[in-house]
Amino acid sequence: MADRLTQLQDTINQQAEHFCNSVGILQQYSTPSKFPGFDRIGTPQPHQSQEDYAALFANLIARCAKDIDTLIESLPSEESSQELQVASLSRLEQENQQAGEQLEEVVRQGEALLQRIQAALQDIAQTQPPCRLRSPDTL
Repeated sequence: MADRLTQLQDTINQQAEHFCNSVGILQQYSTPSKFPGFDRIGTPQPHQSQEDYAALFANLIARCAKDIDTLIESLPSEESSQELQVASLSRLEQENQQAGEQLEEVVRQGEALLQRIQAALQDIAQTQPPCRLRSPDTL
């Protein structure tokens, strides 16, 4: 669960970063407005035609919000009591034990097959006549 909480915190931090960057883009590319009582007039910034920042940040924020919802849903609920968690861990431990036994059986079968192959190779090596090497001059 701690890992999920860390993922959730990282995703929330990423969402805050997206919000901050989107506000920065708005400040950078928006045209200044005149306020009564202020003499300062800003120069308008050129608009980026290459990339639609509004759509980009809307997609990033929406995707990040969806990730946050998914992570929150994956956290254990209040209905999940300690007894249920112990039962779940016990079931997982039994499944792990069964998988370990199956793996051991596959390894035993693999070792037996390896011994049969090595014995067959030894028989082949003993029954074949020895190869005579010819010198390059006799070819």
